Amino acid sequence: MSTSPRSGAAQARTGQQYLSAIDDGRQVFINGQCLTRHSQHPAFSGAVASVAGLYDYQASHLEDMTFDLDGQRRVSKAWELPQRHEQLLGRAHASLAWARQSLGWLGRSPDHVSAALSGMLTHIEVFEAHCPDRAAALKSYFAYARERDLYLTYTIVNPQGDRSRSPGEHAQNLYHTLGVVKETDAGVIVTGAKMLGTAAVLADEVLVGVQNPLKPGVDERYALSFALPLNTPGIKILSRVSYAEGSNRFDHPLSSRFDENDALIYFDNVLVPWERLFVYGDTGMCRRQFHSTAAEVLMDTQSLARLTTKLHFLTGLAQRMTEITGVSDFPAVRELLGEMACNTLMIEGLFKSLIHCPVTQGKYVVPDKKHLYMCQAVAQSVYPKFIETLRKLAGGGVIMLPSSVDDLANPQARALMEQTQYSSVASPLERVQVMKLAWDAMGSEFGSRHLQYEMFYSGPHFVALSRVHSEYDWEGAKALACSALAETAEFR
Repeated sequence: MSTSPRSGAAQARTGQQYLSAIDDGRQVFINGQCLTRHSQHPAFSGAVASVAGLYDYQASHLEDMTFDLDGQRRVSKAWELPQRHEQLLGRAHASLAWARQSLGWLGRSPDHVSAALSGMLTHIEVFEAHCPDRAAALKSYFAYARERDLYLTYTIVNPQGDRSRSPGEHAQNLYHTLGVVKETDAGVIVTGAKMLGTAAVLADEVLVGVQNPLKPGVDERYALSFALPLNTPGIKILSRVSYAEGSNRFDHPLSSRFDENDALIYFDNVLVPWERLFVYGDTGMCRRQFHSTAAEVLMDTQSLARLTTKLHFLTGLAQRMTEITGVSDFPAVRELLGEMACNTLMIEGLFKSLIHCPVTQGKYVVPDKKHLYMCQAVAQSVYPKFIETLRKLAGGGVIMLPSSVDDLANPQARALMEQTQYSSVASPLERVQVMKLAWDAMGSEFGSRHLQYEMFYSGPHFVALSRVHSEYDWEGAKALACSALAETAEFR
């Protein structure tokens, strides 16, 4: 049941409140400029507006999207610690609803990192075993961020550099990767870089952690996790090229709205207060932060909700594209479309299995880790096949298109477009729009970035398969196989 805001009722964060907070003076470097008011820059304004739309959608669907925190405010269900199965289902369906607003193209929407933090809180004992003070800092920060319904991103990967060495083995460049320079009474001073700061231009704050393996006795200075506002002095956001700048809704219907941007984030002698420091000096704890808590399963359940939506979108786009070109009933085309539908329903089924077949850990109900790892590995293989199939179905139709929306204003160019962009089921203009949408999804810089993102956001494929291998019940499977030999014992 959806609920609209009512006077006197507890309210959720709105799009306007988000817009008022985002221009906070953070340093964003792009195209030779250092921006300190970036939200209206053409590189970022489309995605900023899309995120504001998410908050407005949430505020107008309170029952579906939020829970009552304290009688005074409602916050995203991504912050709710699921103690009952219906709470796990509620947060999953809220993620689906938000994913539909961006057609699945905003990968690091506000419900992703909040889900990760919630998963850490469900296993706070892991942090308490590491250090009671660090656990207390995490609990305090969680309450702070949840109360404000903050939008967090994270940077949990070290820059590549020389990948044959660990960070501490680079004697000539110890702070290529973010590490601790010194301790002070107020906290620790850190310097160095982290990636991939997806949505760093959109979020309120950044959670820093480490997913890369670290060597005990060598890499302790890099073993830390903390959260800071993105306008903290010394934080510099080095943006990649924008796929939205110079775009428009006609020629780039996806990238103009949903380019969430990625960035290298450099910390230039930044103070991390003790009360914002969650992991410190323990190389093993950096991985336990995600893999020994429910952080990974909750945040990647959100990712699977997004991917489910995205694949439905791409399948529908493929169907419409083939209708326009008159080939949708060709047997070979029906086979390709059927395969896309099959894979979409498979991913949707995997998503449903995560939320409908959970496990109980302590007092919390969370998705099953071994099933999640399987979902990650399968998803990495499915998405490239989708893009390949779209390319096969599109052929040259996505290449020979009008150069830009400006051609529509030229009577001669428009007349030629209407003469050449023929379809028996759609107008020439609709044919062009559908083909431009398909190109933005699969062939533009934006589309190519998404292919890379879907293939690697869970790590390399061999790592995903290794996780499945480590969690699978090999003994049970072997026992089942060996049971077939029981009746042949007389031949031994």
